[in-house]
Amino acid sequence: MARYAGRAPLVLVVEDEPALLGTFTRHLCQQGFDVIEAASIQQARAAVREQPPDIVLLDVLLPDGSGYDLCAELRRMTFAPIIYVTALGQDSAVVRGLAAGGDDYLTKPFSLDVLTARINALLRRAGARATRIELPPLHLDFVTGKVTLEGRPITLSHKEMQLLGYFAANAGRGMTQEELLEVVWDDRSGVPTNTVRQHISNLRRKLRLDAASAFELILTADHRYVFQQVRFTPR
Repeated sequence: MARYAGRAPLVLVVEDEPALLGTFTRHLCQQGFDVIEAASIQQARAAVREQPPDIVLLDVLLPDGSGYDLCAELRRMTFAPIIYVTALGQDSAVVRGLAAGGDDYLTKPFSLDVLTARINALLRRAGARATRIELPPLHLDFVTGKVTLEGRPITLSHKEMQLLGYFAANAGRGMTQEELLEVVWDDRSGVPTNTVRQHISNLRRKLRLDAASAFELILTADHRYVFQQVRFTPR
């Protein structure tokens, strides 16, 4: 299990069935996670504001509204991965959930071991073993979604944030398009061929990676992307 700055990852479980909520909580605590429980949308909102989670388990059918709507709302509040845990298994439900900003979808009943594996996989992708990456003058906070470069705030989409985080965690190492698709998009076949190029173009533009930048993002002769620091002193 990934560690977060010396602490256990914090899981927010949004589930209105008391027995199931208790089962999730006991299992996750046994696996070494910290857990916050919420039985409604209102409780989930309050929990995220009080203590941002590292990952969210989210039911769809909640007493005060739809988990899909809550997911879209949470996505504006946090970059923490969101896994639906629901009895709604129709293809249309899965599509709607992922379109609302979810990262994974589990249909009840499911194995608790599978749930744990999915959580760990998403935490690895989201934070590369940390909720923050400090590569001065670049700073990334995966919980709040805030990015600053030389003190300037950078507005990124969820996927751009994941891509930059992976680059920053592996600064100086060459990465193929296939690796980026597998790690950041978790998909090698269903993503348009120009997706990686477009997101990298967006990062270059938003980070202003010109000749005066502290970083560069290049494509090598053997078709590997390299994000590296080229200046260490402030301008």
